[in-house]
Amino acid sequence: HSEAHTMTSRVVPLPLPPCVGDKVLCEWRQLYYPAELYDTRGKDNAREYYVHFTEFNRRLDEWVPASRLAMPADGFRRKRKHGEDDHKTDKIEEMTRVKNINTVVLGRYEIETWYFSPYPGEFAKCSKLYLCEFCLNYMDDPLTLERHQKKCTLRYPPGNEIYRHKNLSMFEVDGHRCRTYCRNVCLLAKLFLDHKTLYYDVDSFLFYVLCEVDAQGCHMVGYFSKQPDSVDEYNLSCILTLPPYQRMGYGKILIAFSYELSKIEQKVGSPEKPLSDLGLLSYRAYWKTVLLNLLKEREQPISIKELSTLTSIKTEDIISTLQSLQLIAYKKGQHELNISPKVIADQLGGDDAKRAEKYYIHLPSLHWVPPTRTGCDA
Repeated sequence: HSEAHTMTSRVVPLPLPPCVGDKVLCEWRQLYYPAELYDTRGKDNAREYYVHFTEFNRRLDEWVPASRLAMPADGFRRKRKHGEDDHKTDKIEEMTRVKNINTVVLGRYEIETWYFSPYPGEFAKCSKLYLCEFCLNYMDDPLTLERHQKKCTLRYPPGNEIYRHKNLSMFEVDGHRCRTYCRNVCLLAKLFLDHKTLYYDVDSFLFYVLCEVDAQGCHMVGYFSKQPDSVDEYNLSCILTLPPYQRMGYGKILIAFSYELSKIEQKVGSPEKPLSDLGLLSYRAYWKTVLLNLLKEREQPISIKELSTLTSIKTEDIISTLQSLQLIAYKKGQHELNISPKVIADQLGGDDAKRAEKYYIHLPSLHWVPPTRTGCDA
């Protein structure tokens, strides 16, 4: 632990109630970490503070009692005052940085949320939100959800099924023709994506929704969106695997799908930046596995351009991946690969077949013609 992670015996108790904007120390797992106070609620002994741990991702932000707070050795640090323009920006930031919905009920899961999402009206103030797992309409109590489920006839995303293999299906949903559904997808996704800004402007996007299929219907496990004919050569705008389905390989399948579609289009592509921290880790793992397995099978020298053509991965992403693996060097004005079977085997760790299987898509089951923009009108 760094020096900032102060041991309990070295902290100074709060001499007086802190204010919003103060920089304090907050206890987490028996150690104290630097934090900033974003909001308060309650009164007197029941008062709680919404803290952001400045060294950690915002999904760890939470409400804590005063007993978990302490004063830094140099005392409270107050935010400096801003000008009028900064004040307007701060107001918007203050409205969105405090998590407004604690949990969502989706099918058989009750999921703890990570971030603020701009659900409209009174729904933005619900501690628990109830969603129809098929149409993703949102309600504020279980009885309303129960009545809705008796009337809702949707059992799969309202688009074209472009892939079905075993118990997995992928649906392509047109944001222009299915605005309500796609907006619901975005509102749900924002609960778990800090950087996402697309909520209502969905018309120019296609949504690819991955589902587990059973006798009851197609249950959403994740999705990615993309803009057809992106001028920046993005083949993916946003990507999310819902928390109950994370660490099960679905994120890898979504990434692989985006590149398989690029191959059909005979284009190279790259995800829109910035990626979330989890998204970046997933992409780095994908690029590494795909490139090393391809290089392992090649007996003849291959160029960066050829790697890009075969994989649909942009040359910039290939170069950065190989550089991170120390498999490429820049000499005499050009990049040179430094690759041997032993180096590749060491990087794959002897687990290459298992890793590649995570990205497996049964291509004969993929039926897609770009850019398919059909669906519903809701």
